[in-house]
Amino acid sequence: MKRFAPIALALLFASMPAAALEWGKDYVEVPAQPTSVKRGQVEVLEFFWYRCPHCFHLEPELNAWTKKLPKNVVFKRVPGVLNENWIPLTRAYYALEAADLLEKLHDDVFHAIHVEGLDLNPPGVFLDWAAKKGADRKKLAAAYNSFAVETNVMRAQQMTRALKLNGVPAFVVNGKYSTSAYLTGGNPQTFKVLDELIEQESRK
Repeated sequence: MKRFAPIALALLFASMPAAALEWGKDYVEVPAQPTSVKRGQVEVLEFFWYRCPHCFHLEPELNAWTKKLPKNVVFKRVPGVLNENWIPLTRAYYALEAADLLEKLHDDVFHAIHVEGLDLNPPGVFLDWAAKKGADRKKLAAAYNSFAVETNVMRAQQMTRALKLNGVPAFVVNGKYSTSAYLTGGNPQTFKVLDELIEQESRK
């Protein structure tokens, strides 16, 4: 029986992908995509859709998890675009971001759709709703129809396709690995997998 020196064993384990994780069960590899983070940082993207009930129920756990992330982790939300029907709320998300209203109204959009039963897909309905929440309707409408928001919508659509995502909510770590409750079996397990993937990428 061969014996390995401690240094050799350390190198072996350090090179193992997603230690203690099982490919196809806990995570899958996705077509590698460029990230927008600096060297030493780890990017975590959450792909979601405002009308997705699973995304709505995930929000409290997700918000709690993001507050505990290491300082080198850059977390971003990306509206997934699996078909044309998802574009109006993707545009709504980026319009809120452009108008500096995302932090204030992001959770309210989920609440309006899943608790109040509102359909915010029609632009006029969304803008009227936001105005009742204190938004400047004219400013938000300009953002909604702006070239910058259109560009972000197209980029979100391209990213969803490039990563070959087939459902939300889904998480992508450093443009390499994807995981979700569909794979792991539940939200708590998903966050554990994300923590391990983040640790793995941080070591690199």
